[in-house]
Amino acid sequence: MSARRYFGTDGIRGRVGEGAISADFVLRLGNAYGHALAAAARERQEWRKPMVVIGKDTRISNYMFEAALEAGLVAAGVDVQLMGPMPTPAVAHLTHSMRADGGIVISASHNPHHDNGIKFFSAQGEKLDDATELAIEAALEQPFRTVPSERLGKAVRTRDTVGRYVEACKNSVPKGFQLGGMRIVVDCANGATYQLAPLVLRELDARVEAIGVEPNGVNINEGVGSTHPDALAARVRASGAELGIAFDGDGDRVLFVDADGRICDGDDLLYVLACDWQDTGRLRGPVVGTLMSNYGLEQALAARGIGFVRARVGDRYVHQQLLAHDGVLGGEASGHLLCLDRASTGDGIVSALQVLEVLRRRGIGLAEAVQGLRKLPQKTVNVRFAAGQKPAEAASVQAALAEAQRAVEGRGRAFLRPSGTEPVVRVTVEADDPALVESTVQALAAAVRAAAA
Repeated sequence: MSARRYFGTDGIRGRVGEGAISADFVLRLGNAYGHALAAAARERQEWRKPMVVIGKDTRISNYMFEAALEAGLVAAGVDVQLMGPMPTPAVAHLTHSMRADGGIVISASHNPHHDNGIKFFSAQGEKLDDATELAIEAALEQPFRTVPSERLGKAVRTRDTVGRYVEACKNSVPKGFQLGGMRIVVDCANGATYQLAPLVLRELDARVEAIGVEPNGVNINEGVGSTHPDALAARVRASGAELGIAFDGDGDRVLFVDADGRICDGDDLLYVLACDWQDTGRLRGPVVGTLMSNYGLEQALAARGIGFVRARVGDRYVHQQLLAHDGVLGGEASGHLLCLDRASTGDGIVSALQVLEVLRRRGIGLAEAVQGLRKLPQKTVNVRFAAGQKPAEAASVQAALAEAQRAVEGRGRAFLRPSGTEPVVRVTVEADDPALVESTVQALAAAVRAAAA
């Protein structure tokens, strides 16, 4: 297979009940994955049942998909550990620490409840590479198969997953680290961090006010969380807290809000960590961002002699570039941060603790920590197109792109990014002049619309 049919930039995702996000497909997916794991174990001459851990966020559809995955895996002769609602990075960590053969998270991250998705982790707790995803898709072409009864797998509820992961998060910061009564508002998006994040912060002696901690199956990411940080900003200002922390529905993204309600995104947090880690000798290799990382971040890091590499959009590609360049710090403006010397994947809670540790050790507030970063005005326009079209590849659009890049040369960037999950071309321009950004992005978007007409 030369192209992925089901997997996107972060697992398989879609609307509940449609296509690959239906109970019958997920049943077959679990079975195909289970048989692939069993075959790999036989090749290694390991004559045992493989074991897979399954976690989920708080969407109501997860009851259905958890049962489907469980049935498919057990039929393939795989033992299953069911962890219940857990952040995506917690499943990654526990997959590795429990010596499982693989991990699965049922979540559509920051999307609304009517969407869902399936994410996979390797035995090392890392996102799967493209080749492994293609192998799973190839296994889906085989019919559903059930092993003989005596070889069927078993499914059990994992004990003390919350306690295990709380300790893992606390171990990501120095042993004596305490927050000393710092007043923090934490927004858990009515998602998978609703138990864990407040508990971790309180055990580190923070005074926590929590919002977005009342999941009902359909309110995940609804007006709260990292995709709706205004709610957190308002609560921070009203409460007089020192800062606020927002996670997304599955807990792999994090944003901060300073005491004045100013939102600090992933670029801001990368700057804070990169500068401190450079000073303390912890930084290794370049910082890795994506095509969407603000040009101002690249300039600020360059001024300090810190290398910067851009990866494709998606934390899995940031991870790949970090490994390729022997780096430890990377992320996306959306709040996916990777601290590879502390976690195997993007982890919202662990990343938040790294930022808090810098602030407490240096005795500074968040606003002071980001002062050296001047982000450029950036605007993105989404242009939809009909199925089968490729407007970004049109000669007229490429000519318009070249013209836009000449307009902002030396002052910013202009680029196109076709979405990996929907028929949309994202047109992005950033520069040091807001008027130049607006005129350039509108001209480039118009060229894409014309090509899609």
